[in-house]
Amino acid sequence: MKKICSVVGARPQFIKLAVVSRVLRKEYREVLIHTGQHYDYNMSDVFFYEMDIPHPDYNLGISGGTHGKMTGQMLIALEEVFIREEPDLVLLFGDTNSTMAAALAAVKLHIPVCHVEAGNRFGTLDSPEEVNRIVTDHLSSINLPCTESSLRFLEIEGLKETATIVGDPMYDAFCYYTECLNGDELSEIKSFDGKEIVLPPEFYYMTCHRQENTDTDEKLDGVFSAMEELDAPTIYPVHPRNRERAVKLISKNNYRNILLAQPVGYKTSISLVNKAKKIVTDSGGVQREAFFANKPCVTVLDFVVWPETMRNNCNQLAKPEREDILRKLKTEILFDPTYHPFGDGHSADKIVRIIKEFLE
Repeated sequence: MKKICSVVGARPQFIKLAVVSRVLRKEYREVLIHTGQHYDYNMSDVFFYEMDIPHPDYNLGISGGTHGKMTGQMLIALEEVFIREEPDLVLLFGDTNSTMAAALAAVKLHIPVCHVEAGNRFGTLDSPEEVNRIVTDHLSSINLPCTESSLRFLEIEGLKETATIVGDPMYDAFCYYTECLNGDELSEIKSFDGKEIVLPPEFYYMTCHRQENTDTDEKLDGVFSAMEELDAPTIYPVHPRNRERAVKLISKNNYRNILLAQPVGYKTSISLVNKAKKIVTDSGGVQREAFFANKPCVTVLDFVVWPETMRNNCNQLAKPEREDILRKLKTEILFDPTYHPFGDGHSADKIVRIIKEFLE
């Protein structure tokens, strides 16, 4: 049986891996490598547990430090694993440092690379994710874009022959795990002192973790001041590196309409997406999940991540400023039930079929 090394390191990759690995293991021996980029229980382990992802064969324990330091350490460690395992193919997801490091390690060992979620472009090299994805796409033997817009970027860059649209495994996961929700997952929402947060009848759901939105008090407080003005409380699971600043601003400004929570698992997160009035995020994954759930979304970023979600103002960009966020949240939204740009919920089957065709 041929061997495939799947490399993941961050929360969005665990979600995609869950649905792809379930199909992949019917055909191949999968060696699962976790770089450790997201490492604590609520950002990593809980996903493997609740999504029934096989335990990693390797956990490299690499996290923190500069982009260069992290990527370099991953490159060294992954090369050693690939030499030991001698895989027939390396399977990668998304645009993290783990993705690019694995692509570099594999191609220098003449191991073909398959890149799921290829071709997405932000239009700025100021984003480290943009750099990671461009490099990975150009090193990959198989590029598997989720959407037509991603395919067009690959064609522009001369990668048409490597590319096939397969749909979005995040949509596969959203459909599959939404069917599994029963409300019990919401009891897992905890305050920083470990007490359960009881959800109000109506609420907004916010995720905000990117450095460009959280590296100063002014930016994060611009977001907070908008959420404080809304007609229902906001549930905000806080990324560990952002916790100190969030607590300080809540206390300093006496905000009462923002409920800070520990990071939540995948099922809890999509349950919040499905039940919230609207979503405010800076996450590429959560803005898609809002779109899947037909929930209005405001994305606090300077660039479009998924143009398909922007149709009819379903998803709108905003600056980390009170008035801009509030103005966008008041915009009327019209969802089109016939518009399905992210596939049919069976992208994992298509991914494995294309891998099989390539290897055979």
